[in-house]
Amino acid sequence: MKETTKDIDVLVIGRACVDFISVVERFPEEDSKVPLEMRLVEGGGQATTSSCCISRLGGRVAYVGSVGDDDEGRFCLKRLSDFGVDTSTVRIVHGAVTPVAYVFITKGSGRRTIVYERSSLPRMTVDESLQGLIARSRVLMLDPQTTYLAGSLKCPGTTLPAIVYDCERWGEGVEDMMGIADYFIPSSEFLRDGSGKISGSSKMEKIRTLAGRVSGVLVVTDGEQGAYYLDGGNLLQVLPPAVGIRDTTGAGDNFHASFALAMSRGLELADAVRFSVAVATLSCRSYGGREGVPEFEEAVRISRTIRTRILTPSS
Repeated sequence: MKETTKDIDVLVIGRACVDFISVVERFPEEDSKVPLEMRLVEGGGQATTSSCCISRLGGRVAYVGSVGDDDEGRFCLKRLSDFGVDTSTVRIVHGAVTPVAYVFITKGSGRRTIVYERSSLPRMTVDESLQGLIARSRVLMLDPQTTYLAGSLKCPGTTLPAIVYDCERWGEGVEDMMGIADYFIPSSEFLRDGSGKISGSSKMEKIRTLAGRVSGVLVVTDGEQGAYYLDGGNLLQVLPPAVGIRDTTGAGDNFHASFALAMSRGLELADAVRFSVAVATLSCRSYGGREGVPEFEEAVRISRTIRTRILTPSS
């Protein structure tokens, strides 16, 4: 049988939405008001933001997802096109509503608070068309909205590319994803889940516990603390570079995106994590999570300056 040409570096599947971004001096308390410093509208959604990042870094990316045939959907498509992402595989659903999110950014710290609209768009299925795209891809990146696809993807006899999974919370399919993802990447918030599904009294203990439950490689993102991964018996922390932070919106999406691209190019794990921390941090230089994404050469240069430390129980 003739081997399928791998002409897609990363196939990204998941959410598209529109972010309405408001910058304030401080996040208001309940039943109060604060002046608006500035506002903008940007494409949002984990998968579409990741797709834009991969394209900006020079990767061959295909995005699979859905939008409604409304103004918000058209805006999502435009912003993807602005970044050079091919939108021919996007499903436009007649009469459907493209979700939106309201993002409040605290000016001094760059931290963001998000109020998001749940998507009412139909779920995706692993049909013949999607199987064809998967076969052409070096890496498959799945965002949290597609966690339910784990069962369909793990069918016997199915040959899959390396899977990078962006884990956000416990839900349908998460434990299946633990079994099929080659790179399982949650944020530290996932470790703090109140259900008690990850045992351990410290962050280090929880990371080690979770690493024992996933079949692939575990990488944990932790905002201004960088990222963590295991190398043999050692737990390593990759520290972020010093960058002026304006807005952390999209930083996690850009970490997953750059990690997926690094895997498609055969980088070693240590180099991939440093590269991804560099991209995610640099993306925080501008509001909205997309305009601050660096070019590939800048990301590589900054990644070489990043420090990694070995953590001990007393760290």
